[in-house]
Amino acid sequence: MDQWLEPLLTMLALPKFGLSTVFIVAFVSATLLPLGSEPVVLGLVKLNPELFWPAVLVASAGNTLGGAFTWWNGYGAERAYEHLKHAKPPNARALRWLKRLGAKACLLSWLPIVGDPLCAVAGWLKLPFWPCVFYMAIGKFMRYFTMTAAGLWLWPGQYTF
Repeated sequence: MDQWLEPLLTMLALPKFGLSTVFIVAFVSATLLPLGSEPVVLGLVKLNPELFWPAVLVASAGNTLGGAFTWWNGYGAERAYEHLKHAKPPNARALRWLKRLGAKACLLSWLPIVGDPLCAVAGWLKLPFWPCVFYMAIGKFMRYFTMTAAGLWLWPGQYTF
């Protein structure tokens, strides 16, 4: 297993670029583009165990800023929709649930598949920006910490955190 794992992690970590790559990949993966950043974070930490905390923090920051960018995309899309259609979006059950939860719903932005669109919907619903970013940051930090620690546990090596 280590015979194919080490080259794969070396390729994903892009050690020549390090934390800047982690930031960019985490940012892009928080948009609606289909990209996962956890393998990049794990690869960097696997090759550079001393970068556990910096990698988790940089990935969390990049993913949170990407979520904020997605929030603004949703906000802008709603404004454009209102301008073009002069109509309200349908009051679907999920939209009512999100409105009731408010910014706290952004804690769920770490979820695969639904997390990133959730940020866009929060912008669409005009949920308060800064509280949404705060809850996104908490959720995304917990995601990167958990996923990276779990990855290191599954593929043990020399690391300290």
